[in-house]
Formats: sequence, structure tokens, C-alpha cells
Amino acid sequence: MTETTRAWLLSDAPQTRRQARMGALYQGWLTFRANKLAMLGLVILLALLFVAGFAPWLSPQNPFAQNLADRLQPPSAAHWLGTDALGRDILSRLIHGSRITLFIVGTVALVAPVIGLFVGTVAGFAGGWVDQVLMRTTDIFLAFPKLILALAFVAALGPGIGNAVLALAVTSWPPYARLARAETLTIRNADYIAAARLQGAGPLRLLIGHIWPLCVSSLIVRVALDMAGIILSAAGLGFLGLGAQPPMPEWGAMISDGRTYILDFWWVAAMPGLAIFIVSLAFNLLGDGLRDVLDPKGGAE
Repeated sequence: MTETTRAWLLSDAPQTRRQARMGALYQGWLTFRANKLAMLGLVILLALLFVAGFAPWLSPQNPFAQNLADRLQPPSAAHWLGTDALGRDILSRLIHGSRITLFIVGTVALVAPVIGLFVGTVAGFAGGWVDQVLMRTTDIFLAFPKLILALAFVAALGPGIGNAVLALAVTSWPPYARLARAETLTIRNADYIAAARLQGAGPLRLLIGHIWPLCVSSLIVRVALDMAGIILSAAGLGFLGLGAQPPMPEWGAMISDGRTYILDFWWVAAMPGLAIFIVSLAFNLLGDGLRDVLDPKGGAE
């Protein structure tokens, strides 16, 4: 980047709206880049995306191929992370399992915040009985532990990765709804909202064009910090046999398969557990960095 471009981005008096937006993005990147732990989390997640995208070429062996002659082999040059009870290469299964993890996390991260944003902003903006009904419904969902509620949904719908994702999405939206409602209550009586209403803007336009954009930054931070919990919940469903079904290499199911051999053949359960720990830590580090950029007051507190 040239000095001219840098000076244009960091100008205290932007001449156009585009320059102001690009400058804000660049300053946010500089703040994020200064956080070494957040950069570490970003690097880990980018590596996870790369591994998931090129899993068929990166995995040394077929993750589904069984070889009982090589069952429960310790980590070695032939099998870097060892083999499981059916002789399948654990590293290959972890690599392919990253796709399942990203699918679950990505789907829940797209569905749950959108539901919460809609419910929370409508409740905060409308007020009255609409607010009471929506928030009491939210309180009902919050009254149950998320994993227990997800277990109930999966038990009713049947085991499977699709039902597990649906259950996690349905049980993850209430915190986002409460956050969006709180943001809406602070800005619904602002002067620029009143000005937009005087110009003829209807409720839908006010919500989409003026209120939603101000709630998105807080939701992004909350989503990034919640990703670790979603991964653990998905692994919990897999561990109980209610998530991805065999022979799919889901990390929670792999831990469940290895718990029988945990004392003598520790690597069968420890390797997928370590993968869950690293990815969860990366999301937490990334969330902390995003909070510093998007919510500096909250980060300072």
C-alpha cells in the first residue's frame, strides 16, 4: 500500500461517503491486526477453511476405509495421529470432519442471528403487547439449557446432521433477540428515526434501513463468541449419537467411539477432542478481536 493510499484512508476529513467507509474499514483492520491473539485465531480459522476446502487432497487416506489389521495403532509415520478401533486413519477423519463442523457452525451462524434480529427489533420497535408476547416466548426458550432443549428437538425429529443443525438454530436465537431488542430500545426514539418517519418512512423501512444496520455489529461480535458453544453443542449431540450418523467422521462421534479405549489407547478420543479445543479457542480469540473493533466500549469494560 502506497503512502498516498494510506493517507487517503486515514484522512480526518473524508470527501466522499466511500472514502469514509473505506477509512473506517481500514482503521478497524489496523485495530484488529494489533491484537496478536485475534490474528492467531484468524489464522487458525483460515487454516480450517483451507483444510475443509481441500480435504479430499489433503487427507492421506480414505477416512472410511477400514483395516482391522491396523486397528488402534499409535501415532506413527504411517498414521500421524494413529488409527481407531476399525483401523481408520484418525488424521484423515479429522480433516474430513472439519467440513461437518464448518457446515454446522456456518448454518447456525446464518439462521439463529437472523431470527433473533427479527424478533428482537420487532419487539423493541413495536412495544406494547407485541413486545410482551415475543419476549415472553424468548424467556421460555431461555428457561431451558440450550443443549437440553436441542436434545429434546432432536429426539422428536430423529437423529441426523440436518435435524441437529435445525435444533441448534432453533435453540440459539433467544440471546440474539434480547441483544437486538436492547439495541432497538436505545435508538428507536433517536432524532434521525423521527426525521425518517417525518419523511414518510414506514415501520418496515425504519427497521431494515435504519435499525438493523446499527444492531448488526453487536450481533457479529456475539456470534463470533458463541461459535465455540455451538461447536461444543454439536459435538455433544454427536457424542450422544444424535448428530451425524456413522460412518460420517464427526468430531463428537469420534470422541464417543474412543471413550471405551481412553485409558489404553488415548489418542482415539484425544485427537478429535484436541481439534474441538483448538477451533473453539480460535473462535473465542477472533470474537475478542472483533469486539475490540466493533464494540470498543464493551471491549474496554
